[in-house]
Amino acid sequence: MSEQGKGSASTSAAAPAPGSDTYKGWLFKWTNYLKGYQRRWFVLSNGLLSYYRTQAEMAHTCRGTINLATAHIDTEDACNIVLSSGGRTYHLKASTEVERQRWVTALELAKAKAIPLLADSWNDSGDEEPASQSDRSEIQGTLKTLVSKLDDLSTCNDLIAKHGAALQRSLSELEGLRVPVEGGEKIKAVNERATLFRITSNAMINACRDFLDLAETHSRRWQRALQYEREQRTHLEETIEQLAKQHNSLERAWREAPVLSASTPKGSERPLKEEASDEDEDTEYFDAMEDSPAFITVTATENTQHRSVSPTDPIHIILKSIQRRTHIPDKPNYSLNLWSIMKNCIGKELSKIPMPVNFNEPLSMLQRLTEDLEYHELLDKAARCDSSLEQMCLVAAFSVSSYSTTVYRTAKPFNPLLGETYELDRLEEFGYRSLCEQVSHHPPAAAHHVISQRGWTLWQEITIASKFRGKYLSIMPLGAIHLQFHSSGNHYVWRKVTSTVHNIIVGKLWIDQSGEIEIVNHRTKDTCQLKFSPYSYFSREVPRKVTGVVADSGGQAHYILSGTWDDKIESAKIIQSSRGGSGSEGKQKTVYQTLSPKLLWKKYPLPENAENMYYFSALALTLNEQEDGVGLTDSRLRPDQRLMEAGRWDEANTEKQRLEEKQRAVRRRREAEATDALDEGREYEGYQPLWFHQRRNSITGETNFVYKGGYWESKERQDWSMCPEIF
Repeated sequence: MSEQGKGSASTSAAAPAPGSDTYKGWLFKWTNYLKGYQRRWFVLSNGLLSYYRTQAEMAHTCRGTINLATAHIDTEDACNIVLSSGGRTYHLKASTEVERQRWVTALELAKAKAIPLLADSWNDSGDEEPASQSDRSEIQGTLKTLVSKLDDLSTCNDLIAKHGAALQRSLSELEGLRVPVEGGEKIKAVNERATLFRITSNAMINACRDFLDLAETHSRRWQRALQYEREQRTHLEETIEQLAKQHNSLERAWREAPVLSASTPKGSERPLKEEASDEDEDTEYFDAMEDSPAFITVTATENTQHRSVSPTDPIHIILKSIQRRTHIPDKPNYSLNLWSIMKNCIGKELSKIPMPVNFNEPLSMLQRLTEDLEYHELLDKAARCDSSLEQMCLVAAFSVSSYSTTVYRTAKPFNPLLGETYELDRLEEFGYRSLCEQVSHHPPAAAHHVISQRGWTLWQEITIASKFRGKYLSIMPLGAIHLQFHSSGNHYVWRKVTSTVHNIIVGKLWIDQSGEIEIVNHRTKDTCQLKFSPYSYFSREVPRKVTGVVADSGGQAHYILSGTWDDKIESAKIIQSSRGGSGSEGKQKTVYQTLSPKLLWKKYPLPENAENMYYFSALALTLNEQEDGVGLTDSRLRPDQRLMEAGRWDEANTEKQRLEEKQRAVRRRREAEATDALDEGREYEGYQPLWFHQRRNSITGETNFVYKGGYWESKERQDWSMCPEIF
């Protein structure tokens, strides 16, 4: 915070009186959560507010400019100023309230002077003819109509004047006759009214003539204003189109660029994917989370704070050398009319739509669920944490990392058959064993259990609810994820966010994650609120952004989390917090002073040729690799999935239909048995999973399937006699 002190001392000295044409001085400008407010040199001149990192930069580099003629000036609290114009917003802070008021006065004065200049620029060449023939015809037609109406009014006025004069003459003659006094008074009154009527009609026609003159005088000015707005709209449309093309080009270049090795020096790493900004990395402004306290952060300098032990120290892992496969056959290039299949499926659940394998990837939903363990080392490190808050940071990073593999994975996994299982035995390499089983078919539900020799156990039951909406597909995972650390007993619970697949019918498929995750440590009551911001084409936010706050049981915040769900997550330790004023939406902000951010998690690069292998990660490439000794219901043994992986899609479709019909026949048989039992008054137990049973959870109060044991013992004995024959 010493930098802020220097800025405060120099601000008032550098700024001249607000009455002059140019106003200069130091202000603090909000940059982003990681760097907070940064000291910048501002120059107000000719209705433009520009800023620089230093005074020396004025000679060569302007970091940004706002035109005050179209800007909105707002004050949040005693020292803050908010300037917004055309989608660009500057959040500024002066050192004192007096200094803030000087700047506001100068800005308002400059804005008042800039508005007439903008209006004059629309009329700086009044002799020019309208640029558009249609505009010229429209205005000339309007003027012609006005002239016609004015002629009609003139004719009426002439008739009124003519008949009015005759009426007055007649009344004057009547006044000369001998009539009773009372009748003479009435005639006189009528004469006066006729005179007033003629005067009024003359005034009316004069007003109409003035209106026409005014319309003719200003018609060119109106037309230039209209033409300016149309040009701005055209320019905006061209800009958006150009940005879209650049975005696609950059995305292709990113994918085609060679993957950097793990030993690349830190300074040469590929830059983060962020929106373009006018001040390099310093210009991103992050909105606060809607349903949690709004906050901003100010990063403390390293020489003013002692470096604390971070939950993000490098993870060093020694792996056993077990050779796994690194590629699968390339995806065939088959074309298929998607609309012919999907048009009759609008509003239906995805699990009930008969899909050919052309829309699948050669993995089952059980294997996709197992992919959550790709960054299991985060949990290994969390198990060694003494601080529950540092442990929460790593758990939060783990919960975000499970979405990193989905960014390009637009294909649908195979729906598991009822009773299908999938094991991932990585005990020798990574110290954990994982087992999934499809415990229900309608609704589709899978139970998952993982136990690690490195100090943690994870379990979950996930039911997938999905709806096809015509243009997009919503996938809502229902169910809680439980994680318990053996040594401390810390028990964490959280739920997944909604996944959305866009451009189902037309355009390039893309996936977004949106919603909020609340992670709760039910032993210590620590919490973490994570927000997944939905993607918006016109937003200046970083795409796929995730922000979060880690707080203790009393609600006091200790860490700020930030990053993206497809790249990395960082944490910054909070060393001081204070309440700020209300923001532009009336929400009170909390200002957090933090240490420099530390890396919690970074996504692994995709394998070479991943774009032709369904964009599988290194782990995903190994999931369907054949292994000896697995259960007879394991997904690796599913024939349609195996045929699809080999590129034999026609055979895979035939086999897929056979398996689904076999499953329907088994279900019909069970339904008939249940009906017979009901008619005979007998109890019918129905289908029961082999390795999981239902139990009520004491923490969530929900009844769900948990592992009952026995699978790994059966594998040890190679006794699979209890397994149903589902393939």
